[in-house]
Amino acid sequence: MLRRFGLVTAATLLLGTAAFADPIAGNWRTEAGATAQIASCGGSFCITLKTGKHAGKSIGKFKAAGEGNYTGSITDPANDKTYSGKGALSGATLKMSGCVLGGLICRSQTWTKL
Repeated sequence: MLRRFGLVTAATLLLGTAAFADPIAGNWRTEAGATAQIASCGGSFCITLKTGKHAGKSIGKFKAAGEGNYTGSITDPANDKTYSGKGALSGATLKMSGCVLGGLICRSQTWTKL
C-alpha cells in the first residue's frame, strides 16, 4: 500500500512539473535564422542565442505579465544596446519588440517555435 502511494505521488509530481512548464520556454527561430533559447532563470526567462553570428550571447530577460504576454529587456546583439522589451505569445509564434523613448520608437520581430 505504501509503495503504491509512493509511485502515485512520484507520477503526480512528474506530470505536474510538465504541466507547469511555461509555453515561452524552449528554442525559437529568429527572423535572422538563428536559434534563441528561452529558459527559466530565477523567476524570469533568460534569452540566449544558440546559433548564428552571435551564438552564446545573452540577449534578454523577461517576466510573465499574464495571458501570453511578457515584459523585460532585450539587447540587440549587433550593437549591444539594451531596450525595454516585450513579447506576445500566440500559438507557435512569439512577437518580440524592443522600444526606446518610453515606447515611441519600437522595432519588432516574429519568432517561431522549433
